[in-house]
Amino acid sequence: MFKLKQTGSQSTASSFSASIIGAGNTITGDINSTADIRIDGTVKGNVFSKAKILIGADGIVEGNIYCREADINGQVCGNIHTEELLHLKGSAAVSGDINTGKLFIEPTVNFNGQCHMGANIVELKPEMAIVVNE
Repeated sequence: MFKLKQTGSQSTASSFSASIIGAGNTITGDINSTADIRIDGTVKGNVFSKAKILIGADGIVEGNIYCREADINGQVCGNIHTEELLHLKGSAAVSGDINTGKLFIEPTVNFNGQCHMGANIVELKPEMAIVVNE
């Protein structure tokens, strides 16, 4: 996958990196990434990304999620920490607390937990997420 960047009159291609955990795969342990992650399989551990996390309809995460932005269609058993937008859609099922800048929930989503959003900044740290008030 490539994105074209224009600098002046010259176009250059820069590589775009995304990781995919396919359906039928199970990962046990924490995942750390600086790029986008798509999960269609099962992750038993925490997921850290400085970019976007997308969980497909059949995707399952049994652990906490820390990222800049997330789209969730599958199941999450753990807390979700996003700096910007969290989009819960389709048949998503979340059992855990949410800390996010902005939240969009479709009416078909099942969510059990507490939600904190707005002016708080969520710092992404592999050890834990720390919420700091401005």
